[in-house]
Amino acid sequence: MAEKPRRAVVAPGVLPGPRIAGSSGSTKAAMVVAERSHAVRLTRAPEPTAGVLLDGSTPADHLETRMSGASSSMRALLDKSLDAKRLRAREIGELFDAKGADFEALQAVADFWRRETVGDVVTYVVNRNINFTNVCGVGCGFCAFSTAIAREDAYFLSPEQVADRAEECWERGGTEVCIQGGIHPKLEWTYYRDVLTSVKQRVPEIHCHTFSPMEVVWGAKKASMSVRSYLEMLKEAGLGSLPGTAAEILVDEIRRELAPKKESVAEWVEVITTAHALGIPTTSTIMFGHVEKIEHRVEHLVLLRSIQDDTGGFTEFVPLPYVHEYTPMYIQGRSGPGPSHLDAIRMHSIARVALRGSIDNIQASWVKLGVSGVQECLQSGCNDFGGTLMEESISRLAGADHGQELWVDQIRSAIESVGRVPRQRSTTYGEPPQPPVTT
Repeated sequence: MAEKPRRAVVAPGVLPGPRIAGSSGSTKAAMVVAERSHAVRLTRAPEPTAGVLLDGSTPADHLETRMSGASSSMRALLDKSLDAKRLRAREIGELFDAKGADFEALQAVADFWRRETVGDVVTYVVNRNINFTNVCGVGCGFCAFSTAIAREDAYFLSPEQVADRAEECWERGGTEVCIQGGIHPKLEWTYYRDVLTSVKQRVPEIHCHTFSPMEVVWGAKKASMSVRSYLEMLKEAGLGSLPGTAAEILVDEIRRELAPKKESVAEWVEVITTAHALGIPTTSTIMFGHVEKIEHRVEHLVLLRSIQDDTGGFTEFVPLPYVHEYTPMYIQGRSGPGPSHLDAIRMHSIARVALRGSIDNIQASWVKLGVSGVQECLQSGCNDFGGTLMEESISRLAGADHGQELWVDQIRSAIESVGRVPRQRSTTYGEPPQPPVTT
């Protein structure tokens, strides 16, 4: 079935990524896929020497070797993908059974599509997380960050204090601030607007990647405004893009188990699609490895793919492994201990295969996986390292082992060590608004 055309929300006018090198003579790996214009695309980068992998093989040889070792059933699924045919929900679900040689074949196909889609560039953004309050009354079972308003450790940042942190980010070479916080019961609906106004007055050039769909739903309700009107107000104040967080698993029965007070799937979709219609790009995420089943992950992926078919407004997809250690639902015995290492890497590979022709950029989170885990993902379908994340705290408080900031040279070194080309990007995968930071 032919894929539906997508309306581009962002049109930076950039070039297609490089095609696979040295692949002539291979079977399906040799095909040149000529399809669709991209909603968001990075400028073409220099290719690594002769398209040779770290083990000395060509990408085509590596793919053919891995495919030859897979089971017949897995080969049939992956051959369909290599024929540039979209996998159905049932077929995506079967990919989650991949282990051993089947898993290696899945990784190779995911990496083939990564190379075909975006080439050998690995992008990163220099940014800062600003969590303006840890007070929240929603009570998500997976959150170890929030606290009650009367607790001694409760804090709240004024718009001016948020702007102070944004200005510091810019002075340190950052181009993006990701501003989110708890749903503070005493917060006025004007706060979100005032934060954007303060930041943009102080640092006009910085990109505000700001407020989750949950915050938009809450603000709109408190203001007695429609989601569209509320987003229009935020855009006028300086909103550049929305994080596609608060998604967790986009299946209502699972959401009720994770966070009964959180927005419904329909409300999340309304915020995202309305943002796209207004020319506000968003990211997309999944949090996995807690209480969901494979069919719930598949339903989530298929929904995101459908939205992207209609809007073209997702800039990236970010799988987020559940970090369990200090979360209420794990302590209470209501969740598992997060995904295994195999499951986490496999989720990234499946994302690349399932979202091929839809969402071009697949990010791996170093906060969740560590640098070595991201490096493995970069060889399993991913093309984005995420951000430097000055001041990341939510994952650490849930029990993540990894620090709250990486330096740019650490990121670039990690990328180069797996034979890839590092490049600083803007939030929307274009050129950053100031010369790239290299140290």
